[in-house]
Amino acid sequence: MSYKAGFIGLVGLPNSGKSTLTNALIGEKVSIVTAKPQTTRQRILGIRSDENSQVLFMDSPGFVKSSTGLNSFLEKEYRAVMTDSDGLIAVLNIDCPNMENLLSIAEKCQTQKKPWMVVITKADFEKPQRISILREELKKFSVPVVAVSALHQPDLARELVLPLVEEMLPSALSPLYDPEVYTSQTIREMASEIIREKSFELLHQEIPYGLAVRMLKFIEDQGSVTKIYADILVNKEGHRAIVVGKGGALLKQIGQASRREIENLVGRQVYLELHVVVKKNWTEDAGMLEELGYVVAKN
Repeated sequence: MSYKAGFIGLVGLPNSGKSTLTNALIGEKVSIVTAKPQTTRQRILGIRSDENSQVLFMDSPGFVKSSTGLNSFLEKEYRAVMTDSDGLIAVLNIDCPNMENLLSIAEKCQTQKKPWMVVITKADFEKPQRISILREELKKFSVPVVAVSALHQPDLARELVLPLVEEMLPSALSPLYDPEVYTSQTIREMASEIIREKSFELLHQEIPYGLAVRMLKFIEDQGSVTKIYADILVNKEGHRAIVVGKGGALLKQIGQASRREIENLVGRQVYLELHVVVKKNWTEDAGMLEELGYVVAKN
């Protein structure tokens, strides 16, 4: 059997389960997952390797349409995943109330003229007849369709999806990345994403879009303790008060939850210092977006 390796993009609507599916297929946590839309802001590269193949999964932001600021970056990242991949997985969340929105994702994949498949996510949804209806609508595309709850059935997701993914991969002489790694992210980047995830989990719906994490220092050579200094950026002074919480209680919760997960990641004690900083309209500031890494990279 010849070796295969390539890039597979996961595309779908915001909050469709792309990150949950990515984590399930890799078998490791490479993308943060929350109940908030647009949790994923950048392409996250998750890597799964075996003796026959290497799959580089690109978890994309949910589809948005905008010409300015952070939303413009999200749209460009989404489109870059569509064009830069060797194959695509259309991630269609069955709990979406408008089935036309799901079919529009499938149509976008069809226009790319490359191998693709459909994964219907959240298949434990309480109205299974919707899956049958969606399957019928998808027949016109003549592509493989799998329905699974990646959150509750990660092993089944791997069993059903990975063989179909391998069929989409091009031949390769060797792996594109070290087979021992499971993500292209650095530890520093993963720690920053963990802080953002915990902030999202503990905050109200209106704040997360205007929230970002700016890593100031990440020091690993201080004996047995990793020291991390980071800012949580918000758009408005009123949001700063919410993130800090009464007497600093909420910021303390964010810090404690983040520190525990980062310690599991790095395997050592972590000192984490967080501050909340107001940067008005940072989501429309090109310089700040670039500083935070929200620039579209090329493969």
